[in-house]
Amino acid sequence: MSNANIHFRKKVNFWGLIVGLFVFFLFIIFPLFPESDTASKMTATALLMAIWWITEAIPLAITALLPLILFPLLSLISTEKVASEYMNSTIFLFLGGFLIAIAIEKWNLHKRISLLTIKIIGTNSNRIILGFMVASAFISMFISNTATAIMMLPIGLSVISSFEGSSDSQQLKNFSIALFLAIAYACSIGGIATLIGTAPNLVFQRIFSINFPEAPKITFGQWMFFGVPLSIVMLICVWMILTKVLFKTPKQMQANSNNISDYYEKLGKTTYEEKLMLIVLITTALLWIFRKNIVISDFVIPGWSDNTSFSDFIDDGTIAIFVAILLFIIPAKGKHKKLLTLEEFKKVPWDIIILFGGGFALAKGFQETGLSYIIGQHFEIIATAPPIIIIISICLLLTFLTELTSNTATTQTILPILVSISIAMQINPLLLMIPATISASFAFMLPVATPPNAIVFATGRVTIANMARAGLIINLIGAIIVTLLFYTLGTIVFNIDLNSFPQWLNK
Repeated sequence: MSNANIHFRKKVNFWGLIVGLFVFFLFIIFPLFPESDTASKMTATALLMAIWWITEAIPLAITALLPLILFPLLSLISTEKVASEYMNSTIFLFLGGFLIAIAIEKWNLHKRISLLTIKIIGTNSNRIILGFMVASAFISMFISNTATAIMMLPIGLSVISSFEGSSDSQQLKNFSIALFLAIAYACSIGGIATLIGTAPNLVFQRIFSINFPEAPKITFGQWMFFGVPLSIVMLICVWMILTKVLFKTPKQMQANSNNISDYYEKLGKTTYEEKLMLIVLITTALLWIFRKNIVISDFVIPGWSDNTSFSDFIDDGTIAIFVAILLFIIPAKGKHKKLLTLEEFKKVPWDIIILFGGGFALAKGFQETGLSYIIGQHFEIIATAPPIIIIISICLLLTFLTELTSNTATTQTILPILVSISIAMQINPLLLMIPATISASFAFMLPVATPPNAIVFATGRVTIANMARAGLIINLIGAIIVTLLFYTLGTIVFNIDLNSFPQWLNK
């Protein structure tokens, strides 16, 4: 980052700190909702956190700790009650999922999967890009999109080098741009396919549970039945936009397949640990997907836990922690005693876990203080608007907002408001919450929008103009695809009746 950018960032941090405090004290002294003192205090707290999150006035995780101080001091929620939001089942789902991802990275299973995928799909320039996208998206379903992008980058550079000297410079430039953008975008697109693939998905699951405890739980398998088709449609669209519209390359461009084969050969034979991790990954995915009955219209896939005595006592977090603990028990060969050790446990991103907790505490505050209800009343004016118009507007808002802000923090701030809007409109909250959650991960225009964008930008082969041009088109198309696919497939998968208010919302 240049000195000018660092200076600008510091100014934004400073003024964000000042403006946040000013707005907080302003609404404490002059309540925004005179009819409810607690809702006004909650509004002041929420605005302070939102401003500090957006401007990163202080580290995101530190801002997330504010409810532990402000909620008790403002007599909103007791310390004991708010603290419980920082360690719950969703947090443990993230923790277990992350430990599984660390184990996959440790034993290089992700590299073998990605290289094998690219080898199978082919060495034609467009097929190579498709191969990278499929591999990146699949791996990002289970491990962080940042780690996936970092792992795919050197492989991509090697492939590009195989074209050098045998291809036209402009063609090679187009191929390079398309390949790196494809890697970055596929990492984000793959993440939305599973509940653990990206942070906003887990944020949604918890905030939905907080606000609607009587509603049917959103399971891992149910989410995948919508998320995977959406990812596939998006991958195809992005691949076509990059290779057929924006950065065309001749079909006859061929990479030296030896480069990819060499990378694969360097991995050696499939190790004992890799085989174990593959078994663990497949078993965990199956346990998650088929834990509860999957009901799609009149079609039912029976869940394994529904026939047990403990069905009501476990959830996806239970499975995640169970498998994670097994990784510390299952022996490995050589000098490593187990598949995971304490050293790997230290790699858990506790700052992200605290950030999650702060968002969940914020959502709890919206509910407990009645702020959700008051916001809903003020949004009654839009209750007559067609839901599909509201959905696409929300998708566009979240997509472009997260170009400049943390998608996790933005989701935590926006979802409680969408709860209020859905109640005011008398529609199923899932109609607004799920498209918004997914759109928060669909920021493709700027390097700062997502870590994968920043990683490929750092290669120097992709300019901001390249990324903004492609990203703008994909942002717009993505909002349309999310809206249309959710309005069709999503309503079936999540059992949403467009013509009635869900009964669990009245409980």
